[in-house]
Amino acid sequence: MSGQNQRLNVVPTVTMLGVMKARLVGATRGHALLKKKSDALSVQFRQILKKIVSTKESMGDVMKTSSFALTEAKYVAGENIKHVVLENARNATLKVRSRQENVAGVKLPKFEYFTDGETKNSLTGLARGGQQVQQCRAAYVKTIEVLVELASLQTSFLTLDVAIKTTNRRVNALENVVKPRIENTITYIKGELDELEREDFFRLKKIQGYKKKEIERQVAAAKNFAEEKFAVKVSLQRGISINSAHNLLTASMQKDEDIIF
Repeated sequence: MSGQNQRLNVVPTVTMLGVMKARLVGATRGHALLKKKSDALSVQFRQILKKIVSTKESMGDVMKTSSFALTEAKYVAGENIKHVVLENARNATLKVRSRQENVAGVKLPKFEYFTDGETKNSLTGLARGGQQVQQCRAAYVKTIEVLVELASLQTSFLTLDVAIKTTNRRVNALENVVKPRIENTITYIKGELDELEREDFFRLKKIQGYKKKEIERQVAAAKNFAEEKFAVKVSLQRGISINSAHNLLTASMQKDEDIIF
């Protein structure tokens, strides 16, 4: 029963053997391509993981710098600087857009920030603390840049993780299920075809034996008929019985054999 489950239920013919061989070639080629794809994705996965680690390490310093810059701006320009900045910021000047990057057939999302329009906070803190406000803004722009990069890396990381698991499942299925099943099917078809060939060979030998016996029987019957006809002719010529003619012919044949041998 287990052997039946390890092969496909097909009719053992030469045509089906060719079909199974073609399927085995396709499965082998697909397995090789998926294996290469899995290796390429794994390499990209490790590279992204290294970038995530380095980005997270730098994110702490960037966040610390931006928080310290905000504290300096509040200390120099006063607590009201927050409300002044919010009143002047009508529309966002820093925006994030997404695109897709193709890696070995897997589309990875990429995020990048861009500047849309001009900032209206150039005169903020003109009375006092203007330099600290601009430094705070630059620090938070750097923070946004790091956060966007980290978000892009982590999204690509999760997408690659799912793609690698799916590809590995397909590779394992081809290697451990599909290919062995097709190979067992090919072995089964070859065995059945060899058995049919042996049966045909045995059948031909039996038919040849029957034909040979039939030919020998026909030759013997023709010989007996010729002897009977010749015995009737001799009996008519010499005026003896048919049995006596048979005995005479038998004696003459034995005499001829003694002379020859």
